[in-house]
Amino acid sequence: MRPSYLGKIALHWCDHCHAPVLGEQCACGAGTRPVAITPPGDARPAMAADVELVNTVFQEHFGVPLIPEGHLAVLNKVPEIDRMEEVVLGGAVVAAIRYRPDKGVWEPLPRPAAVNYCTPTRRYVVVDDGAVSFIKDGASLLAPGLVEIEDSVRAGDEVFVLTRTGECIGVGRAKVDAAEARTMERGQVVRTRRTAPAEVVPGPATRDEAVTANQKILDTYEGASLEFIRKVCADHPDLPRNVSYSGGKDSLATLLLVLKAVGKVPLLYADTGLEFPETEANIEDVAARYGVEVVRAETGEAFWKHFEAEGPPAVDARWCCRVCKLEPVGRVIAERWGESLSFIGQRKYESLNRKRSPRIWRNRQVKNQLSAAPIQHWTALHVWLYLFREEAPYNVLYDRGLDRIGCFMCPSSDLAVLEGIQREYPDLWRSWEEKLRVWQEAHGLPEAWVANCEWRRRGSGRDEADSYN
Repeated sequence: MRPSYLGKIALHWCDHCHAPVLGEQCACGAGTRPVAITPPGDARPAMAADVELVNTVFQEHFGVPLIPEGHLAVLNKVPEIDRMEEVVLGGAVVAAIRYRPDKGVWEPLPRPAAVNYCTPTRRYVVVDDGAVSFIKDGASLLAPGLVEIEDSVRAGDEVFVLTRTGECIGVGRAKVDAAEARTMERGQVVRTRRTAPAEVVPGPATRDEAVTANQKILDTYEGASLEFIRKVCADHPDLPRNVSYSGGKDSLATLLLVLKAVGKVPLLYADTGLEFPETEANIEDVAARYGVEVVRAETGEAFWKHFEAEGPPAVDARWCCRVCKLEPVGRVIAERWGESLSFIGQRKYESLNRKRSPRIWRNRQVKNQLSAAPIQHWTALHVWLYLFREEAPYNVLYDRGLDRIGCFMCPSSDLAVLEGIQREYPDLWRSWEEKLRVWQEAHGLPEAWVANCEWRRRGSGRDEADSYN
C-alpha cells in the first residue's frame, strides 16, 4: 500500500536525553536528529502491551527480546494489507512487526540496527569473509559464501546475516531450510533486504524525561490550540458549547484544552451500546475528575434493527456511524440546546478524509452542530505527551494494546486488533459471532465470511464514511 503524506513528519530524536522530540531542538538545548519513519508518520509511544508484543515476537523468532527495560520505544503504523508497526529505538527504525492474516501470526522484520539492542541466538547465518563486501553492497547470500546457518532456520524465515566476528551486515529472508542450505553448492540461501544506514544511540530514559524534552513544543501547540478555541467561541458567542467525547485519547486532549480555554462544558457522548466496558468506566472517571456533565446520545436498539435489515456494517457500508452516532447526536442537540458548538478530537494525521476536512465545519447529517478541531495539526505523539504531562486519566485499553477506541467490532479495525479482542473479550465476541452466523445462514454465505471476518468488506473495501465528517 502506498504511504499517504498527511502532514510534516515531526518525529526527531535527542541523543542527549535519549528521547523522541517533536521538533528540531530539545528542551535541553541540544539539536535533534530527524527520524526517517514511513508516512503519514503518526507515531505514538509504545505502551506496556506494545512492548510485550514486540518482545514476544522477537523472543519467539530470534531467541531474544528487542526492547530493553528502561528504554523508550516509539511505534509508527505503516500502510499495509493488515497491520504493520515500525519500532523506533535510539533515534532510528530498528525493526518492524507485521501481522500475517493468512497465518494468524505476527512476524518480525528486523533491520541491521536491531543488533544495537539484541544479539540473535536463533535464525541467523554467518558468512565467509569474502562475501562480506558483496552483501554490504546489497547482494544476496549465495551458497559458496555460507559458513554457518542456525538449525531453526526454515524457508521464508527472516534472518540476521552476520560476519565471523558477529557484526551484522544485513537482514533478509531465507530461501531454503537450514538442512538444505548445508548441502548446497550453488544458489541463493538468503535474499537480503536493502535498508538505509541508520544512526542509533542507545540509552535509557523515562516517560517523564520525554515530556520534559518536549516541554517548549507542547507549550507552543497548546497555546495555538487555546487561541483557536477562544476565537471560535468569540465568533459564535450564542452557541452552547460541548466536547464530543468518545473515551479516546484525542477527545480527552481536546477536553483538557477546552477546560483551560473557556472553562467547564458538558461531554457529548454517543452511547452506541457497542463500547468496551473500560470506555464506559473512563467516561465516568473523566466526568468526575473534571466535574463536567455527561450528555448521552443513546442509540437504543437502532443498531440491531438496521443489522437485521442490512447486515453488519462494513468499511464500504458504514451505516453504523450514521445510525449510532450522527443521528442520535443530532437529536440530543436539538432537544437540549437546539444548536451547539462541539469541539472534536479530529486530527489530520488520522486519514486523508480528515486532512481534507476544514478545521471548522458542519456535517450535512447533523446540521445543528458546528464542529471545531483544536488538535487538527497534532500527531498522536503530541497528544500522548500532552496527556502524560497533564496526568490525565486516559482509557486503560491503550495500555492493553489498542491504539484506537471505538465500538468493539468496528469493521475498520485491523484483523490483528480483532484477533486480540476475540482473545481478551471472548463472551463479547461470541455474542457478536452468533448474530453474524444468523445472517450468514440466512443468506447462504460461506463459513469464511464469519471465520475470516470477511463481513468487514462488501465490495471495494474503501472506507466510505467518517464518524466526524
